[in-house]
Amino acid sequence: MRKRETKIHLAAAQAPLFACPVCGQPLQVTAGSLVCVNGHVRDFSHKGTLNFLNQQVATEYTTPMLAARRRMLNAGLFTPFLAAMAAKLPKHQRLLDVGCGEGTPTAYLAEAGQQTAVGFDISSPAINLAGGLAAPVLFAVADLAHLPFVNDAFDTVTDIFSPGNYREFRRVLRPDGQLLKIIPRAGYLREIREGLYSGTAKAVYNNEPVLKRFLAAFPDASQETITYDFPLAPTQFGDLMAMTPLTWQAPADQRDQMLAAPPISIHIDVDLLTVSHLVK
Repeated sequence: MRKRETKIHLAAAQAPLFACPVCGQPLQVTAGSLVCVNGHVRDFSHKGTLNFLNQQVATEYTTPMLAARRRMLNAGLFTPFLAAMAAKLPKHQRLLDVGCGEGTPTAYLAEAGQQTAVGFDISSPAINLAGGLAAPVLFAVADLAHLPFVNDAFDTVTDIFSPGNYREFRRVLRPDGQLLKIIPRAGYLREIREGLYSGTAKAVYNNEPVLKRFLAAFPDASQETITYDFPLAPTQFGDLMAMTPLTWQAPADQRDQMLAAPPISIHIDVDLLTVSHLVK
């Protein structure tokens, strides 16, 4: 069975899951498309992905950047904190990965937790790459502000370095569902931050505003710090520089200097925020 047909069957088995981005009504699989009662249609791409945006959105996440990210994640850059997230997933439930990028973390979590998973991102290039994965995950282009899912659709929402729309998260989570969110700490990618921005305000990062907003929404959340140093082969540092938005506004000479003398490891420093048994 081709990939598109496989994803259509997967979506049909989960219905009702998706909601129409035009009218909000549930979407059902009909003749190989998603259709609501008002006749609005969303078609599956040849890779089996979906696009729920009513108009195209330009992003800075390019295919080369996303491909570099995939190479680094396949090398294990995020594996320790992904494993910590996976350990919190009950088996055989339904998971939504917010801002999934090119899909590697989504596929990891789906396989580790034996989850029925959906990943979405606002970047079309990201979802195009994600659609090439062999994982039985539904990938879609969608907007965080208007999630194209019916109410109470998911047991777990995961959010890795993405903005949070906590109102929408509550809506699509089932009663007693859980939310797992990864946010960077001060030491995250510190070698790059200090190398590119030494002596400026950008050389120091403070996650307090993000953490404060999260805890205001979910005061009973738990917080776990995960810190490690990931060893880098010299050839990997270029991919690491390409994948992070930290480098986008850096002076070219600073980037060149770092690429010429890359560090032997990169520091990963994150908080895993967990909301268990969500109260609506």
